[in-house]
Amino acid sequence: MADKKTILIVDDDHELIDGLRALLERQGFHIIQASDGHQGKQMIYHHKPDLVILDMMMPRMGGYPVLEHFRDKGGAPPIIMITANEGSRHKAYAEYLGVVDYIRKPFPMERLLDAVNRAFNPPSEEEKTV
Repeated sequence: MADKKTILIVDDDHELIDGLRALLERQGFHIIQASDGHQGKQMIYHHKPDLVILDMMMPRMGGYPVLEHFRDKGGAPPIIMITANEGSRHKAYAEYLGVVDYIRKPFPMERLLDAVNRAFNPPSEEEKTV
């Protein structure tokens, strides 16, 4: 049996983290968490998660400095950004920094689960052209 994939959730909303943890653990993922970008950055280095779900706005350090830090680093995990921000400039900047998906809150849990599954099973080049 393959090892469980580890997902790091970086968000200061504990209710959201609890909901995501329950959903993702039912899908067989191992979940770790951080409450701000500074702690999340350290956990990426120490725990080497397979995927990061990162909130844009948090106290101490938000999501953008984390994305900026890991943008050009080899071996950085794929990152899904979640945010309550409606601005299209924010989405464009997050995509420029390499997020695999950008999801606006509130979102259906199925939307996040779909993004997680796509992050772990990206389409092949052939599938992208169809």
